Amino acid sequence: MNAADLAGSAQSAGAAGLAGPAPSVILRAVVLTDRGLRRDSNEDAAYAGQRLIVLADGVGGLPGGEVASQIAVETLSGLDRQLPSGQGALDALQAAVEVARARIGEASVSDPSLTGMSTTLTGMLMVADRITMVHIGDSRAYLLRGGVLGQLTRDDSYVQMLIDEGAITPEQARVHPQRSLVSQVLQDHPARPAYTVLRPDPGDRFLLCSDGLSDVVEDGQIGFTLRTVPDRDECARELVRLALDGGGPDNITVVVADVYAAANGDAAVIDDAAPPSTVFAAEDPPTGETPIAV
Repeated sequence: MNAADLAGSAQSAGAAGLAGPAPSVILRAVVLTDRGLRRDSNEDAAYAGQRLIVLADGVGGLPGGEVASQIAVETLSGLDRQLPSGQGALDALQAAVEVARARIGEASVSDPSLTGMSTTLTGMLMVADRITMVHIGDSRAYLLRGGVLGQLTRDDSYVQMLIDEGAITPEQARVHPQRSLVSQVLQDHPARPAYTVLRPDPGDRFLLCSDGLSDVVEDGQIGFTLRTVPDRDECARELVRLALDGGGPDNITVVVADVYAAANGDAAVIDDAAPPSTVFAAEDPPTGETPIAV
C-alpha cells in the first residue's frame, strides 16, 4: 500500500499552512540507536519531541557524515518548541530544512576536511490535526494503521531507480552491490526534498528508521514487530535486535511514535510533558544501545 491508501487524507504539501486550533491527537515517541556490529562510529542522529520526530543518517564514505546529521537534527528540533511567527507547518519545515542545508555548507567552508558532507533527513511535524513530513535520502518513514504497514517515503537511491524501471525486484535490491548509493541527500547544494501532509488517527504508529534497519529486516518482520509489541521501548529494542541479528552491518536508529486521542487539557500542558530527547553520533556508547523515551 502507498501513503495515500494508508493515510486516507494524505496529500501533497503544496499549500498546507497548518497552524490552527488545539489538536485532538497527541504524539508520544521513543528513540533508540545502536552503532551496529561493523562500524567504528555512529553517523546517525535523531530527535523525538512532543510535536516533532526527525531522523538523519550521515552519508557513509564521505567526510563529516556525523556532523551533517547532527546539524540537520539540531536545526529542525527548534520547530518542536514553536513555529516562527506567521508561518504554518509546511513553510516552517521548508525554511528549517533550508537553514540546515546552509549550515552544512557553512561548516564545510569553515573546515575543509568536511567538504562534501551530507545526510539523509526524514521528519514529521504535527500541528493541530495534521502531520507535515519531509524526506530526502534513503532513511524511511512507515505507518502502521489498522494492523497494516505501509511505507510513506520513497527511497532516493540508485536501486530504487532500478526498481521503478523494472530492472530489479525489491528483493534483489536488498543484495545489490550498489544498494548504498543515494541519488539525493541534504548537503550544501540545492536539493528537492519531498513534502507530504498526513491526517493522523488515534491508534496510528509511525516508524522512522535509518537503512541500518530497513536494509536488513524485511518489511513483513518490521510490521509484525510494530503490531505485536505495544510498548514503544520494547518495540524499538526488538527492531534494533532484529537488525543486529541480521549482521548489524550499519548504524541502526529507530524512532517509534504513537498517536493518541488528546484528553481534556492535553493541549494546554503539552509543554510541561516529558522533555524531548535527542541522540547524536557522539552519544552512542562503545557497546551500542541508547534508548530514550518521550
